[in-house]
Amino acid sequence: MNLTIDKHEHDEEILVLAAGEIDAYTAPKLREELLSLAEAGKKSITVNLQDVSYLDSTGLGVFVGVFKQLKANGGELRLIHLSDRLKRLFEITGLSNVMNISSTTEEGRQ
Repeated sequence: MNLTIDKHEHDEEILVLAAGEIDAYTAPKLREELLSLAEAGKKSITVNLQDVSYLDSTGLGVFVGVFKQLKANGGELRLIHLSDRLKRLFEITGLSNVMNISSTTEEGRQ
């Protein structure tokens, strides 16, 4: 399966809607999109993962890299609408303790 990425910009905040699978094949596309936003000076990137059916370690690595890039420049990465399965991946790796991750939009914006 492929990965589709839609972006909605509002000032310095970006909402990214990802759908499909994030794996070794599709992760480079996501990395390129997110890092280009971070490098363009966007301070806040929110990624909606509601329609992501699969995420592997390559995908996790993308989010870690973007998180570090944004944090270094005073920005923030939020991941919202994670399924229980995806949320569990972030919990197992300990990333849920350092990244802004939630099941709902409201939680992700706190």
